[in-house]
Amino acid sequence: MSGGKGVSNSEEVPPIDLHGLVRELFPINRSLTGAGVRETLAILARYIQLEVTEVPSGTAVLDWQVPLEWNIRSATIRALDGRYLVNFADNNLHIVGYSKPIHKEVSRAELAQHVHTLPDQPELIPYRTGYFADDWGFCMPDNLWRTMQDESYRIDIDSDLSPGSLTYGELFLPGQLPEEVLITAHVCHPSLANDNLSGIAVALALAMRQARLPRRLGYRFLFIPATIGAITWLARNEGHLAKIRYGLVLTCVGDAGQFHFKRSRSGASIDSAVAHVLRHSGHSHEIVPFNPYGYDERQFCSPAFDLPMGCLMRSVHGTFPEYHTSADNCDFVKPEALDQSYEVVATLLDLLDANWTYVRTDGRGEPQLGRRGLYRAIAGQKEAGGASQMDLLWLLNLADGNYSLLEMAERAGVPFGRLQKAVRLALDAELIREVVID
Repeated sequence: MSGGKGVSNSEEVPPIDLHGLVRELFPINRSLTGAGVRETLAILARYIQLEVTEVPSGTAVLDWQVPLEWNIRSATIRALDGRYLVNFADNNLHIVGYSKPIHKEVSRAELAQHVHTLPDQPELIPYRTGYFADDWGFCMPDNLWRTMQDESYRIDIDSDLSPGSLTYGELFLPGQLPEEVLITAHVCHPSLANDNLSGIAVALALAMRQARLPRRLGYRFLFIPATIGAITWLARNEGHLAKIRYGLVLTCVGDAGQFHFKRSRSGASIDSAVAHVLRHSGHSHEIVPFNPYGYDERQFCSPAFDLPMGCLMRSVHGTFPEYHTSADNCDFVKPEALDQSYEVVATLLDLLDANWTYVRTDGRGEPQLGRRGLYRAIAGQKEAGGASQMDLLWLLNLADGNYSLLEMAERAGVPFGRLQKAVRLALDAELIREVVID
């Protein structure tokens, strides 16, 4: 039986222009719900057979309820002489997410209670939301706010908060086996290129890739609003969760920072798999422990679910100055960083799909390699950058049914792909057979 797909080529090119997709999605105003999420998913559906689910407002999901749907058409602050000072049409970060409609003249003192700025970054617009606040607000550069000294201003927010639905997209690619890999990205942020769109772009490219490859595991890709989207999906799929063998949340994977991987809550095998890939990738990286704050890994790893999911990032949320500001734009996200992130996760998915356990067909003693032509085969493999004699010896020594191929690679201190090539030689020589691991 074949040992599975080869490891990802480090020169593999993503199937789409990742940075081009980020630029296309960037202007769309997204939130937990609404037209922006649907527009984003419609663009993704050009490339993959995305199933879109609508969950009505008010639906009970675990300890939560699906919120009212929010849509916005315009939002402005004008001086009383008619001059536009802040306009949502110029930058969708100008409005606090889920701001309720308002049309009135307000004093500067009242307006100050609804204005958000960054005094330490006076040129930037912050990103703020008020999902459950029943309020309104504007975000603007602190430098602009300081120039606004009139006694009164005209405020107009043309928005709707009404019964609707929460929308998410899902693609499932079945494999030969019932177990699955779950990949998620959040789709609820407006014009933020790294913290939102980078994860969406890389996840889409991976979905396109996996769709055209043979698969032993199934692959499920979720494009969901953060927190409430994950909670909603979990509530609707409790009977299915036991099939998830590995999982990964993708976010902030487009900047030039080093890779960071946040471990799963339970210390699942996804942790060792990602650590192995990063260690042999040549990229600077850091492995960080699980904590119950961050992205949707905290929902998937919450009590009673505790799925085997970690979170892959480059720069960690909240630690880079561009985070949740207008500086998280298309220039901040680098094409080469997106491509590297894609390559790392593609390599990981190949590893997961080939990480099986092997047992010797005759496990008594060391087999004779010469009469099976394996020394010549190894020489040919070595010339092509393949397996060495030591790789084959490690495989044959550890193939007792107790070690996965990843555990063998870790024990031997070599990249997974080298032992995978040794597996092919040993399978062809009928020295080992494959068994399914737990």
